[in-house]
Amino acid sequence: MRMLAVLIAILFSVPVPVMAQSALPPAPYANRQIGDPAQERKAKALMETIRCLTCQSQSIADSDASMAGDMRSQIRERIMAGEEPEHIRAWLIERYGDWVSYEPTTNPILWPLWAAPILLIGLGLLLLRGRIRRKRQ
Repeated sequence: MRMLAVLIAILFSVPVPVMAQSALPPAPYANRQIGDPAQERKAKALMETIRCLTCQSQSIADSDASMAGDMRSQIRERIMAGEEPEHIRAWLIERYGDWVSYEPTTNPILWPLWAAPILLIGLGLLLLRGRIRRKRQ
């Protein structure tokens, strides 16, 4: 009886990884380069500055995730259609948010984040100056 339960458990666990695979075909330009080398260089440069939404620590140029493949294909298709890389980046940021781009934005809501290190260094210098003055006296 115990052997039957183990056998049933094994049979039910085997198909799970097979069913987890995507049934969708890969994007047409996910792993295929554009014929024009200049356009491929533009696409590759843009892909290296876009973050993979699945991996989160890799660019879509380096990621093997299916989402990254779809994004690579979209970038290549748009470049072949004549769009500029910055327009594509703006479209990706609009679609997925600021986080998708490795290039920092100058959005006014982020100004405190840029100013905080400068203010902290200034505060540290003021404290250091006061401490040095006290030691001299």
